[in-house]
This record gives sequence, C-alpha cells and structure tokens, in this order.
Amino acid sequence: MTQTVPDDVTQFLSGASQSILVGGQRRRALSGRTLETLDPATGKVLTEIAAGAAEDVDAAVASAVVAQQEWAARKPSARGRALADLAQLVEDHAEQLATLETLDNGKPLTESLYVDSAIATDVWRYYAGSPTRLGGDVLPVSPLVGDAFAYSRREPLGVVAAIVPWNFPLLISSWKIAPALAAGNAVVVKPSEVTSLTALRLAELALEAGLPPGLLNVVTGLGREAGRALVSHPQVDKVTFTGSTATGREILRASATNLAKVTLELGGKSANIVFGDADLSAAVDGALAGIFLNQGQVCCAGSRLFVHRSVHDEVVARLVEAARGISLGHGLDGDTDMGPLVSQVQLERVQGFVSGAVEEGAHLAVGGVRAGGELSDGFFLEPTVFTGVADGMTIAQEEVFGPVLSVLVFDDEDEVVRRANASVYGLAAGVWTRDLARAHRVAHRLQAGTVWVNMYNMLDPAAPFGGFKDSGYGRDLGEEALLGNTQTKSVWVNLD
Repeated sequence: MTQTVPDDVTQFLSGASQSILVGGQRRRALSGRTLETLDPATGKVLTEIAAGAAEDVDAAVASAVVAQQEWAARKPSARGRALADLAQLVEDHAEQLATLETLDNGKPLTESLYVDSAIATDVWRYYAGSPTRLGGDVLPVSPLVGDAFAYSRREPLGVVAAIVPWNFPLLISSWKIAPALAAGNAVVVKPSEVTSLTALRLAELALEAGLPPGLLNVVTGLGREAGRALVSHPQVDKVTFTGSTATGREILRASATNLAKVTLELGGKSANIVFGDADLSAAVDGALAGIFLNQGQVCCAGSRLFVHRSVHDEVVARLVEAARGISLGHGLDGDTDMGPLVSQVQLERVQGFVSGAVEEGAHLAVGGVRAGGELSDGFFLEPTVFTGVADGMTIAQEEVFGPVLSVLVFDDEDEVVRRANASVYGLAAGVWTRDLARAHRVAHRLQAGTVWVNMYNMLDPAAPFGGFKDSGYGRDLGEEALLGNTQTKSVWVNLD
C-alpha cells in the first residue's frame, strides 16, 4: 500500500488534534484524559483526541454565548464576508482536509477530495450569501382599532449544538455550522469520537477567517459524556443531529429539559428502483455508487435495489461483475476504489447482517467476507451483493450501513411503490426509467425526503436534505436549513 502523508497533516496529528477548541484557544480537556483514534485501514493508532466532558461543554457554551452577541451585532455584509473568507480557506486547504478525512474515516482520497472537501466549500460559499438575504415580510394586518404597520424579522436563536456523525465529518459539520452562523448564531460542535480531526481543523480555519473567538467551538469526546452534556445544556437553544434513529430519540429526550429546537437527520433504508425500460448501464452505475460510496456508510444509501423481473438477471450479472472488480485498499493509495469500514465495531456489526441474511435464506452472490492478506489488519469487507431477498428479511428492513446491497425483484409499478414505502424510514429513493410520466408519478408517490430520477447520491447546497417518518425531521441545506436556525418576531407599529 502506497501511503504518503503530507507534512502539514503530520504536524496537525502530532499536536492540534489532541486539544479541544474553546473560546478561540486550543487546550487539553479539563479531565486530562484522551482517547485513541485509529486509522481504519491499518488498525493502528493515528493520534489521540481530548476526552472532553461536561465541564468542557460548560466552558464552550459560555464562550459561545458571548461571541454570539458580537457576531449578531455585525452588519450582515460583514458576516457574509467572513463566511466567504472561510469558504476560500476550506478550498485552499482542501487537500489537507481530505487527507485528514481519509486517515480518520478510511474512505478513498478521491472521495474525500472531490466529494467531502468540494461540497463543503460549496456549502460555505452558498451560506456566505445568506446574511444579506435573510429578511422578513411586511404583513397585511387588519387591526380591530385604528391603523397599524406590521412586519416580521428573522432573528438568531443563540447557541446551536451540532452533533456530527463519523461517516462524513467535514461535510456534515459544514452542513450544520454554515447556516447556523449565517443566521447569526454561535455553534458548539461535538464530532464523533471516531472521526474528530476535520472538525478541529475547520474551527482553526474559522479563526483565520476572522470569526470571533468562541463563535465556533469544538469539544471532542464520548457521546455519553460530552454529547449528553451539550444537548441538555440550559443555554443551548437548538440541537442539530445526524446519526442513528435510536440516538436521535435519546437526543430528543435529553434536549426536552430546556425545550431546545431540534433538527434530526436519521437513518435510512432507501429504495432504488430499476424499471424494465431503464438505461441499464446508467442504472447499474447508479446502483453501485448508491451502495459502495464511502463503503456503504451513507444514510441515504440505496441499499434496497428493486429490479423489474424482465431485466433482473442482466442487472444482477452486471452488478456482480462490477463488484468483483472493485479494488480495496488504503484510502491514500491511488489505486483504491473502496476503503475500510470505520471501525472494528462497525465491521462486526455489518458482518452480523451478512451472516443473518444467509441464515434467513438470501443468496450471497458476491463478497460478504473480510479482506485478507495485507489488508487483514484493517476493517475491510468485500463489496457484497445479495439476491433472492424478501421484504420481511432483516437485511431488507434494518439499516446495515456497510457495502451490502439487497436485490429484490418486482413486476409492476403499484407493487414496487407499495413495497418501497413499506419501511419505517423515508430518507431517499431512486427511480430509473425512460418514461417521463412514470418518473414523476413514482417520485410523487414515494415517501422519501429526496427522490433521484436517473441519478443517485446527488447533493447541492441549494437543495434541502432530510427525511420522512423515522428518518427524522427538519432539513439540512437549502433555505430551509437557514430558516431553521432563526426565530420569527412580529413587530406592530401604531400609525394613528
């Protein structure tokens, strides 16, 4: 495996990564404790991070409260310029951020660079334009007595707590922080203890861009310590979380103590539907990207592939052939197509789903085993495709969060829509067809927050992203995310 770590990354790993960032200052956790973070491709210790806890959260929130007042008092154009400067710094440091992401998460560097870093830059640029366009409305009121002029204002909430998962740390941190700052709030981030590095580096870049010290704080540590203290903190006005549905419910309960607003982007079991008239080359490529991007550790992964009976065998044959050709390796190796799962725990969890599917009668068409040889110390699982999957099987109902595709056969449109919707989740879906009327008809009937037609896993800062049903509520991205970080005030002026 060819691995070249740039000097600036090595320097960051040897120092800054081991601190929390509170009030514009890097420092150790008050407990003095640290946690090891591993390179999932080798199983070796990459660095240590600070094990922050409740006392560190208290300091971070106190700092955020003060910085938020200064930030909100700045002119909208000044806030926008600072966010634009940060967007430029994210772009300038794209390779460093991408390398940290690959070392921490395991994904190939090409994904970290051209997906994570690139989209993060776009997100910051998009929201840099928001402070000057965030306005209210003139309200057509009819007072009972006299005459009045009424208007609404969009005002910041105060302090936003962002709980970020391990699958897209830089990208989802940006999704949550950028609209919160654009709306005039301060943010305290608790990244996953498995992948904290890019959140720490992003906060350093925010200081370089001229954001007030304390406006963006990062407290690393365990969810049961730092995370729980943050979401239940009495001075936190909003919690935004991406992660599992079970953890989302816990966060909702914890945040109820101070009635904080909550945005939840949770799990998924997305249906990707290939009709008989589809462009099969495009559909197969889309299905592969939909399940093997980031090793399948994607909340909107198209893990249920419904294929019309007339093209089922051909689609499966193409999928199996392509899966066998995927090259596993360290994310910094230029020949790598797919990296490892993020941890031993996640590998074992996914292996449990694979063995369970075999026991329930699904046919293992390819993959399903841990990689050996020089990859045996890493957390690698071969790209996996199951056929003969029935709707009631565990693998068709629960979120696997790994490179495991379930192929299901269907016969007609009404049937596949009904089966696709027969899930507690509703995050995303895909439709592959040349029939324009069918494409719109099915897209409208699917119970999902995002539906892609003849494409999959496409994202843009302007397009809201979030789920129906147990996939959460509220939205990241788009104007909805911006407005979700504000509160509305109505102002009445007596004109008599």
